[in-house]
Amino acid sequence: MDSVIAVNFGEDSKAYEALTTLKELDGQDQIGLAQGAIVIRHEDGRVETKDLVGDEGYTGTASGGLIGLVIGIIGGPFGVLLGGATGLLVGSLFDLDDEEETESALAHIAQSVRVDHTTLLAQVNEQSPEVVDSSMAGLGGTVDRQSLDDVEAEIAAAEDAQRAAKRAARKELHEKRRAQAKEKIQAKIAELKAKLHREPVKAGSA
Repeated sequence: MDSVIAVNFGEDSKAYEALTTLKELDGQDQIGLAQGAIVIRHEDGRVETKDLVGDEGYTGTASGGLIGLVIGIIGGPFGVLLGGATGLLVGSLFDLDDEEETESALAHIAQSVRVDHTTLLAQVNEQSPEVVDSSMAGLGGTVDRQSLDDVEAEIAAAEDAQRAAKRAARKELHEKRRAQAKEKIQAKIAELKAKLHREPVKAGSA
């Protein structure tokens, strides 16, 4: 089973120990660790990556791999995927007052990354959840687990929504510009008519 996990700890320092534990479990073939990161959310909502491990192609870059995309969406620069569309995501995927949205995998992950606390995020392949759950519990960690398929589907949907929002915004802007141009044209015509009315052309004038 492929999952994305978010783990919180009573002691923030335990997150780093937990990441080491996941690497050890991966080395023992008890799990498959595709990528893991230690992150912290700041007061302004930004999510900073403090440590990152994973496949060779991803090591050292917070923007590489699925976890990098998740970090970008839940509070990073968003340019990773969505070009700064913070309003779109906050207003849709992460509206936790909406019952339908509370089932969002990304929303659950976003909730797990709390302000001023370190959180472990990881993409793992597990035969069963007990291995990771017991290891994290031993460090005082609480695991929130989301299906990789669900996370990937929501990321794809978020991009589609962003594209649609951009198209709608461009269309609305174009229509407003046309309306404004038409208003200016009509105002100019009215002005010319008024001028002609004030200064009628006299027949036979030289």
